[in-house]
Amino acid sequence: METRMYIDGAWTEAKSGLRCAVTNPANGETVAEVAYGGREEAREAIAAAHRAFGTWSRTSADERAELLRTMHRLVVENADRLARIMTLEQGKPFEEAKGEVVWGADFLQWYAEESRRVYGEIVPPSKETQRILVHRVPVGVVAAITPWNFPSSMITRKLAPALAAGCTVVVKPAPETPLSAIALFEVFEQAGLPKGVANLVLGEAEAIGREFLENPLVQKISFTGSTAVGKYLLEQSAKQVKKVSLELGGHAPFIVFEDADVDRAIEGLMINKFQNGGQTCICANRIFVHESIADDFARALVSRVQSLKVGSGMEPGVQMGPLIHEQALDKVHRHVVDAVSKGARLWCGGDRLKGDSYQSGCFYAPTVLSGVTSEMQIFHEETFGPVAPLIPFSTEEEAIRLANDTPYGLAAYFYTRDLARTMRVADRLEYGMIGINESVLGYVQAPFGGMKQSGIGREGGRQGIDDFLEIKYLNVNF
Repeated sequence: METRMYIDGAWTEAKSGLRCAVTNPANGETVAEVAYGGREEAREAIAAAHRAFGTWSRTSADERAELLRTMHRLVVENADRLARIMTLEQGKPFEEAKGEVVWGADFLQWYAEESRRVYGEIVPPSKETQRILVHRVPVGVVAAITPWNFPSSMITRKLAPALAAGCTVVVKPAPETPLSAIALFEVFEQAGLPKGVANLVLGEAEAIGREFLENPLVQKISFTGSTAVGKYLLEQSAKQVKKVSLELGGHAPFIVFEDADVDRAIEGLMINKFQNGGQTCICANRIFVHESIADDFARALVSRVQSLKVGSGMEPGVQMGPLIHEQALDKVHRHVVDAVSKGARLWCGGDRLKGDSYQSGCFYAPTVLSGVTSEMQIFHEETFGPVAPLIPFSTEEEAIRLANDTPYGLAAYFYTRDLARTMRVADRLEYGMIGINESVLGYVQAPFGGMKQSGIGREGGRQGIDDFLEIKYLNVNF
């Protein structure tokens, strides 16, 4: 496969000749070396996107839709190959990786249709010889910065609405997972992607980011990643008043009320918490369980957690792979040690996995803690790992107060069979997305995004195209 950048319709090495190793987190081995560019390559990609914008923005919605449908078809046809690449560089189990590829492809199909629904308005005029028209037009060149935890779907979730709206794009993937991005662009090239409409730059994040922020040709930045970086991008974008979409950190509460279907809640928690080894922005980070069922819930959860098969993502039957790198593993362990030192009970896990099959990888044992309190780091900080911290509560009011006790507002979940409680709790939780007796939130037809310090804007759904459009008002007199 290619290991270079894709700029202005051509595969390109870094001008410096530098290359960067991509490492398999399951065994520490180098998978490939890819081009390592910087500010100059980003500038060239932006210029190419700007040149292409003049033509692409004027193409018909049907033409844009046809390209997106072709891209969708080819991504699905190449799903096995794309999933293998993702597993090798990111670590998630092959079947989970394939699920991500196919789900990510769905955004291409969804926005192929939404491109034909970018409607304007005719506003009643103030005089007989006047017509007031409102158009929605593409914003311009978009710089998209994507994370390593979902290296395929986060690209398509940004690229699809941007292209559908008539924008052109420069994508900067995470340095940990450039191969998934390269493989996608190989597919896009096969689909007939016009020159300069979508570009891929790899390399030094700070240098490329500075070019995105300072280059006046970039009209919008779309970023998924940490809240700290998101705040910086928002601050610096203000200097040129760039449009910004941010999908940032989360610290999701998962509330199990005393009347919940416990088996259903545990099944939902297993899917939610241990997907991608807990390395998702919407996975449960604080699990609030009513005190009357807390011990029974813990025992049932531990039984399920201990049955998880952990290993290399290419091994048959593996349900959870390694963490992305040693720094991630260290952070998870630091949270666990801190919690136990302050009185939390360790039911299972609590350390990195050892033995021949785990020797060279970043594997952490799936962990369950109970008796977690607000004095512990894990209560306040996003762990991003396979640790389930159980926190008892006694009243609905207390559960809501504890759940909202965070600057983040991305996703929340709760389980109950009481309809009145469902409405009360949903109204009071300060989160952009809420799962009620459900732990899966990522659907292409639904708007994904958060409140408070978890971000700005939405991706997915009909709302997902809005941030790539400007409003243009025409006052026509005759």
